[in-house]
Amino acid sequence: MYLDELSKRFRNFAEIECRDSSPLYEHLSLQLAEDIELLELSSHARPGQPVPNLLFGAVHLLLFEQQSHPLKDFYMSIVNHPKSPQDAFPYFRDFCEENTDEIISLLQSKLVQTNEVRRCAYLYPAFSFIYEKTKMPLALIEIGTSGGLQLLWDQYQYSYNENNERFGNLESQLLISSTIRGAHQPNIIETSPPVTSRTGFDLHINNKADHPWLKALIWPEHEERRALFDQAVKSLRDIDLELIEGDGVELFVQKVEEIPESQLVCIFHTHVANQIPEESKQELMRKIKELGLKRNVCHLYNNMWDRKLHLDFYLDGEEYQHTVGETEGHGKWFEWNIPS
Repeated sequence: MYLDELSKRFRNFAEIECRDSSPLYEHLSLQLAEDIELLELSSHARPGQPVPNLLFGAVHLLLFEQQSHPLKDFYMSIVNHPKSPQDAFPYFRDFCEENTDEIISLLQSKLVQTNEVRRCAYLYPAFSFIYEKTKMPLALIEIGTSGGLQLLWDQYQYSYNENNERFGNLESQLLISSTIRGAHQPNIIETSPPVTSRTGFDLHINNKADHPWLKALIWPEHEERRALFDQAVKSLRDIDLELIEGDGVELFVQKVEEIPESQLVCIFHTHVANQIPEESKQELMRKIKELGLKRNVCHLYNNMWDRKLHLDFYLDGEEYQHTVGETEGHGKWFEWNIPS
């Protein structure tokens, strides 16, 4: 039964996540969904992990280290002119057979912790919106922070809808471009809102030694994602972050107690709630609601119970809930459905 579920997950990964984004992973996922031995190999992943991402990340990491194998010729991340994805599966299967023990070790020890910098493209207008509502400086708390790159959203520069207008930190060397869809356009402030503190929680905090793994999680065709990741890593050297290893749902309230009430507590997480157990999701929502009765707080999140981006906040004890809209998994576009 479990292999049937894994097969379905690879098929969904191909059809929902990879289509029009990664021809290589789309083809490999569809073939893998029918391959019992590779499904059994992927079953060594920890419970709750996105298995396709984890398996492909493990193979990608090992392939970076073993570039003599012919599978490399299908990866745009390794060669300039990759071969057709339609011919890749026999080589992928062979690579997995040759490296079974190493792949199992990675599946059992690694977590999918994608530092998708481009998702900051929708964090910026969302936090601009809440800052305009409150005029309070923002104290950031990220759950599932990995290496903390999204905690620096105010340090990047942004452009939207192929417009020449720029927003954010206008001196930043990192420019993130994205397309805004939906019924409305956000009122984006030109320069970044004031941020007073940045705290990230994760079961495993990624440091410099983990960067090869984080790059391996980036899909082979996504050259711009790799470039954004490299540039964002450079920004870490100049900004103070507090990265805490542990369960953020259990620990974040203690951090909130250290934040002055003159600052707005901003709890956020993107594309990690699908890995949070249901009980912990309910606990997180309950704790935030309890905080909202005592002080101003906002909660920005997706993948909790649906794929949409949500912005909930409590101002002077009153609750507000907004559905911002759908977001492309890597931040290439997002919807904005909040009226101005």
